[in-house]
Amino acid sequence: MCGIAGLVDLRDKRPVNDRLLRAMSDSLLHRGPDASGTFCKPGVGLSHRRLSIIDLASGQQPMLSADGRFTLVYNGELYNYRELREELMKLGRRFRTKSDTEVLLQCWETWGEDCLPRLNGMFAFAIWNQETSELYLARDPIGIKPLYYALLPDGWLAFGSELKALQRCPDLPRELDPRAVEDYFTFGYIPDPKTIYAGVFKLPPAHALRCQRGKPTPPPRRYWALEFSRNAGTNIDVLQRELLERFDSAVQRQMVADVPLGAFLSGGVDSSAVVASMAMSAPDPVSTCSIGFADPQYNEANYAAIVAKRYATNHDCRIVSADDFSLADSLIALYDEPFADSSALPTYRVCELARSKVKVALSGDGGDECYAGYRRYLWHMREEQVRSVLPLAVRSRVFGWLGRHYPKLDRAPRVFRAKTTFESLAMSSATAYLHSVSIFPAELRARLFSKRMATELQCYRSHEVFAEHARNGPQDSLSLIQYLDFQTYLPGDILTKVDRASMAHSLEVRVPILDRELVDWAASVSTKYRIKNGEGKYLLKRAFEPRLPRQILYRAKKGFAVPVEDWFRGPLRQAISDTVAGGRLAATGLFEVDELKRLVREHQSGRSNYTPVLWALYMFDGFMRREADGRS
Repeated sequence: MCGIAGLVDLRDKRPVNDRLLRAMSDSLLHRGPDASGTFCKPGVGLSHRRLSIIDLASGQQPMLSADGRFTLVYNGELYNYRELREELMKLGRRFRTKSDTEVLLQCWETWGEDCLPRLNGMFAFAIWNQETSELYLARDPIGIKPLYYALLPDGWLAFGSELKALQRCPDLPRELDPRAVEDYFTFGYIPDPKTIYAGVFKLPPAHALRCQRGKPTPPPRRYWALEFSRNAGTNIDVLQRELLERFDSAVQRQMVADVPLGAFLSGGVDSSAVVASMAMSAPDPVSTCSIGFADPQYNEANYAAIVAKRYATNHDCRIVSADDFSLADSLIALYDEPFADSSALPTYRVCELARSKVKVALSGDGGDECYAGYRRYLWHMREEQVRSVLPLAVRSRVFGWLGRHYPKLDRAPRVFRAKTTFESLAMSSATAYLHSVSIFPAELRARLFSKRMATELQCYRSHEVFAEHARNGPQDSLSLIQYLDFQTYLPGDILTKVDRASMAHSLEVRVPILDRELVDWAASVSTKYRIKNGEGKYLLKRAFEPRLPRQILYRAKKGFAVPVEDWFRGPLRQAISDTVAGGRLAATGLFEVDELKRLVREHQSGRSNYTPVLWALYMFDGFMRREADGRS
């Protein structure tokens, strides 16, 4: 795993600002502390920070092709690089190293952009073609590795693994994008391709960007798409055997490393399945680690211990205090733009623990998206039964009225918290799903944002994010919401969270459940085997019954939660009050200050639960504070 950055002159062949390129590279030191390198020619500068995992003795970057035509900087791992290497050797190619970096370079030399669908791995890379003065940027199909880019006012294109590399550019456009602000207060993150800055972009997953000096830059091109299909006739027993075979193959592919390797073990289904598969093929005990919480309401360490004992892993668990909120300011710096997933706190801690033992860790991320494990999927499908019976016009009138007049009962048992359900039933399927995942419902955002903000949005609303993806998505309801999560929540939240938290500790995290071959296969499984009899992840759980105890497979899902709700009524009570009532948020002109104060007042009184909303505001305020410090 590494960090990459670069500057390319798309107008002429002006000299590269060496000091700026070095500053961009230095900002990514945490991603690659083992080695560094640069490539500079008139009009192009590429930099690389290396975290050595495979072929420690060679594979340094930037890497040049034998004829000097292509130069590559690359962040990631190719899990099928050995197979690709053999294929290339049969075509007459010869290799100087044993690295996957050289395999990628020679794939590009041989097939050009057509090599992208052949790659099974996590990656973000840049290739400079000296002969044609072209730069190619590409990102892996799932979006496991990040890549940011911007066209600067003076005609230079800047790119980097993290936004902080681009923030080193003194003329980077840093005007806030109001649409990104709207998206952030909807999702809790800013979905691709937007960033918090207008004119700065994330390269979306499964996309490549081609830039040529002297020519207009076309939009990024998609080279792969996740396709859901129905396979209703396949026998469940056959599917279980095939899932285990494919799952084990994916795990084995991702266990290749020349450095110590281990796994995260939360005690949930997905990480437990990965550890079970690792233990069956590893010659030595697997190193596992987990985070526990002093508050039993959030603690799952005992479940992790059950799996660790069953597979005799070398297990380490660290108990985190219930008031471990000291990392909040560090997270603001780590994620560069507003990011409101509070589970980034324990994720940071588990990465910190893992790095003390290993350099590579396998995680269970992606299982819920691939196999329909989120509880919200089950609730959505129950609502779909009603939506399929009644026309939208009828539902809008009846359930819209109920949603407007039913009280918001955050403290009541779930059966009585019907307001959100009524509101969802009055909407189309995709809009209803957005409503269920939003941290700020549309009605609350409308009250929160100022008139100036409403004007700047020019009628833009975040439902356009889902609407655009839904146009290319599958037709059946369950596949559609899984597809929407693959395009937004998975790369924008889950994978971003893990990438930054792990790279902060120079730890490489691999996600075998998101192995592209396994993802393609999982998407082909009939929806009736994803959710069945009210059980999410039905097929995955059935398949792993011989390997994991029922108390792991069929217990209620907790998630990686932290007690933020209690913090804002306890040790952070004054901090959140000062944040919301302070001048920084008001000075942005984005918010109605009285509405901000109402949110805090009602939360701290216990009348309502606005935890995700207040955490998002807390993180946004921290970002604005860093912006002010950075500009000064």
